[in-house]
Parts: sequence; C-alpha cells; structure tokens
Amino acid sequence: MERRRQYTFLSLAMAFLLALGANAAAWPGFARGMGIGGWLTNYKRFNVLPEERRLQITPGDLEHFDSYITEADVKRIKGWGFDHIRLGFDQIVLEESPGRYRERTFRKIDDFIGWCGKHRINVVLNLHKAIGNYCDIKEDVELLDDDGLQRRFIDLWMEIERRYHDFPGLAFEILNEVRDVDPAKWNNLADRTLKAIREKNPDRWVVIGSTCWNSPDRLKNLKVWDDPKVVYTFHMYAPFEFTHQRGVLQPQPLYCNMVLEYPSTDVERYRMCRRLGWNERNAYQGVKAINREFLLRTLQGAIDFVNAHPGKILWNGEFGTIRHAPAASRVAYMRDIVSICKEAGIPYCVWNYLSTPNDGNRFSLVDDDTRDFLSPAFREVCLGGPID
Repeated sequence: MERRRQYTFLSLAMAFLLALGANAAAWPGFARGMGIGGWLTNYKRFNVLPEERRLQITPGDLEHFDSYITEADVKRIKGWGFDHIRLGFDQIVLEESPGRYRERTFRKIDDFIGWCGKHRINVVLNLHKAIGNYCDIKEDVELLDDDGLQRRFIDLWMEIERRYHDFPGLAFEILNEVRDVDPAKWNNLADRTLKAIREKNPDRWVVIGSTCWNSPDRLKNLKVWDDPKVVYTFHMYAPFEFTHQRGVLQPQPLYCNMVLEYPSTDVERYRMCRRLGWNERNAYQGVKAINREFLLRTLQGAIDFVNAHPGKILWNGEFGTIRHAPAASRVAYMRDIVSICKEAGIPYCVWNYLSTPNDGNRFSLVDDDTRDFLSPAFREVCLGGPID
C-alpha cells in the first residue's frame, strides 16, 4: 500500500513538473540531473571475468543491490537542487533469460521510483548495458547483428512499460552508448523499439542517442522522428586523454599514465599522451589550447543539431571526469561544459554520483563515506551556478 501511495505521488509530481514548461524545445522537469551508476550497472567490471561468468548474478551482487543506494541518497540529490536522476541498469540485472525477469532486482527499481516520487524528483530509466552492446567490452555476438537479441531487447522495454505504464513522467532511455556500428542498423532497432512503446503508450518520454558511444558528431546520422516525446541525447568526454587520465580499463590512458590539467596551453603534453596511446589520428591538429573554445568545437555536432531541429529536445545525458584528475581541473571542466549547455538551451545530467571501488573508471562526484560533494565548488558548477 505504501509503495502504491508513493507511485501515485510520483505521477502527480511529475505531471506538475511537466506542466511548467513553456518552451516547446525545452524538457520541463529535466533541466539538470545526476546520474547513478555503480548500483545496478558498473557495480563490477566484467572484462576481468571469464566470458562464461559475465552474465551471472552472484549472492554478493544481490547484497550490493540491496544496500548500495537508499532513499537517503535520493533525498540528498534532490536537496542539492537536481531535478532528475538518470538511473543506469544492465539487462542481466533485470533479465535472467529471455522472458524471465528477476523480481528481486525489479523491486529495487520499484523502490527507487517510489523514493523519487516521495522527494519530487524525476527519473530517466537508462538501459546502460544490453546483451550484445556492452559499451566497453567487445562481444562475440553483437546486438545489431542478432535477431534474437533484438527481440529480447524490445521485449524487455515492453516489460518495463507494462510495469510502469501508469507513471507518465518517467523517461525511458532505450540504450546507453551504442558502439561504433552502422548507424542504419541502430536507427532500425531504435525505430522498432519506439514503435513498440508507442503501441502501449503514446505519451512516454523516450530518449534515443546516436552511435559511436553517443558522440556529438554522430547526431547527424540519427533518425529524427515526428514525435514530440522523443528526446535526443549525446555524451561528452572530450578530450578523452584528460577525462579518462590514468584510467585502468582502456589501454591508452593506462599505458600513457600521465596527469593532465584543464584548461591547458601545454598541448604537446596532450599530443604526447595521444601518441603513447597508439592513436595519432587528429592529434589536436591546429589546437593551441585545451580550453572552452576546444570544447565548443568538439560540441559543434550538438549545436548543429539544435540549429537544424529547433523544435526537438536535445539532452547532454552524460559527461564527467575521472576521480583522480586534478581537483581544480575537474571543477573547471565541468563549469565549461555546463555553461555551454546552458547557453545552447541544452539540459544536462552529470556523471556520476557514486562509483564502486572496483569500478576501474571512477567518475564519482561524492565522497565514498559521507556521500557529500567532494567540494562546494564542485557542487555549484554541477548545478549550473546558484539555484534560480
């Protein structure tokens, strides 16, 4: 009964937030968000496991799901001033086998939606890693090359829609960071998934990004739908050498092992890291500084999309910096990304609230123990400055 009351409250709260928007290209109630990984996605790194063990859930995993994120975390994020949370989850966390769903972990999402309703904060449900599209692991069978995996993918979203049909404010982000694949194949699967959702719910917010890990310059290859409830999305991690510096999951920053600052006029240091990472392609050719102007140039594909489709919603769904980048540089980078988004009228969601210690790319924004922002300055820039 309590969960039902929370669900009802969530629906009313989200309906109120959605009614506030006056700009047709705005995404009312989703202006500045916080991503949550490390709970139902990225809770352990599968690339270190034997392939036959990667899709299994262990008792330790279940214990982690039960305790890692609680209502207190949702209350804290709302209290800071964020208006939405992007919750990442993996397909294997919710699906044991085709058509067989894990009720225990679905109840975690039930609880989370209830907490968000209670504290009046909106939700993006993000399928972070689908079977056949793990953004950081190359798989033998790719989602876009296998009809069976695609049917499972669509069926999972039908199950999610069935369970949460009565909550109109929820947004469904159908897939995080599609790999560098043929965009026509992804447009086809995205179109089929959208149509299936629309048969059940014509008013659901549906978030769709492009290929190559949601790169801004690939938005031009993404189909644009005649649907006012489709939200288009991109991610921003350029320059990769800075945002992923000394990360242990990708071979390039691991091998380079170099500390980089932002902003920087030492472009040669960035070039050196690119060379050490065995990739000299477009090695900052013509760049005189790594700064706000560099970020603007990198985000040109997003700006072009806004200009070409003024009636559509574009959302920067993920951006951040690795935990051990210099603290002042993290603040400066996030300030510039947020300011660019605000000037372009693009809502955004920072990544990431909290990361598990064994997540080789720790992008967390808060202290592991206190769960407060690492600094007041960091919190302020992630919120886009003083609250209106």
